[in-house]
Amino acid sequence: MNISDSEAYRKIHFAVMAIESGAAKLNISGQQMEERLQKQDLIRKRLIDQYEMLHTQSLDYVADDIAETLQNWESSNE
Repeated sequence: MNISDSEAYRKIHFAVMAIESGAAKLNISGQQMEERLQKQDLIRKRLIDQYEMLHTQSLDYVADDIAETLQNWESSNE
């Protein structure tokens, strides 16, 4: 595994943890959360692109952040 593979793995692992934790905050399944995030392109825009800032925060903070961000984006795109 080279450095870029390792970095990609860390980002994907982080995104999965954030999706599952955010789903728990919203009391929905991980699959429902993933589908809603994909629809808003927030997996890339929020979890992957903002990885450097977000991965230093607690998992609870990230879960709250992604749940709130999703709800805000969904409300503004209705």
